Amino acid sequence: MSDGLSLMALLGAMGLAALMGFAIQRGGTCTVAAVDALINERQPQRFVGLIEAALWVGGGLLLANSLGWVGTLPAGHDLAWQTVAGACLLGAGAFINRACVFGAIARLSNGELAYLATPVGFFIGCWGFTLGVTKGAPPLAPAGSIVLQAPVWAAMLVAAAMVWRVAAGIVSKRPGDGHRLRRVFLALWEPGPATVVIGVAFLFLLLIGGAWSYTDVLADWARRMQGDDLSRVLLFAALFGGAAWGGWSAGRFQRTRASTGELLRCLAGGMLMGWGSQWIPGSNDGLILLGMPLFWAYAWVGFFAMCACIALLMWFQRWVSSEVDPRSRA
Repeated sequence: MSDGLSLMALLGAMGLAALMGFAIQRGGTCTVAAVDALINERQPQRFVGLIEAALWVGGGLLLANSLGWVGTLPAGHDLAWQTVAGACLLGAGAFINRACVFGAIARLSNGELAYLATPVGFFIGCWGFTLGVTKGAPPLAPAGSIVLQAPVWAAMLVAAAMVWRVAAGIVSKRPGDGHRLRRVFLALWEPGPATVVIGVAFLFLLLIGGAWSYTDVLADWARRMQGDDLSRVLLFAALFGGAAWGGWSAGRFQRTRASTGELLRCLAGGMLMGWGSQWIPGSNDGLILLGMPLFWAYAWVGFFAMCACIALLMWFQRWVSSEVDPRSRA
């Protein structure tokens, strides 16, 4: 996030951050939930939505770059052992937390107060990493992103594909339905489309003020990095405010007391995700919304390695449960 945003730019960025929070909550966006739905329910919509969100951001960046609207973006990283190690930590932390960094926002906005411990744990994990316990992230990638090097004709193809994708979704609705607009609006907040809304909102936020995510804010605070803290805090508040509005408007907010065990679980999960995010800069929100759209190899490998780790831990948990209680095998 660039320093010194104008008032109008800041207000626009806050609106987009609030939209992201609303979409995260209403769509129940979460990598853990997406993997669970894919392997246990054979429902790929949530998982496909995460991939599609990355492709929408990538396509938007390609178009914006062809028009000269893209400013300075964070550099990518080489594909190295830290990529897989960080992905495993992210996956293990999300599994323990029962939600990734996206899902923690959704669950907190539903009134699950235990998830207040997740960002605290994330900060502690990042802070502990800065003490020099282990080596840092892999070196920066020497080559630029292929998305930002694509020719103009590729941008035109992407624009046509985006228009077709939106038009197909609208045309598929039955004509003559008096509640058509309401149906389209409600359909936006289903898990798959809601994730795409997150990607599009992030894209415009990126163009207005540069790359931003709430996990980056926590990581930078842990590293004591200087920056436009006021703007970042306001965006942080707007994100959670939008999520809270989503929970309240959907009637999902029911404040639940957090037990000591739940707080410790969320704290531990957040710590592991914070540690892993230092090996994979940006955590899983940075992977999906920036690294994967720019087609950095480390981001795609990291995302799928994280998902594989979550799936493996789910399988192991099921296996242990079946050994303890043979009736669960049925």
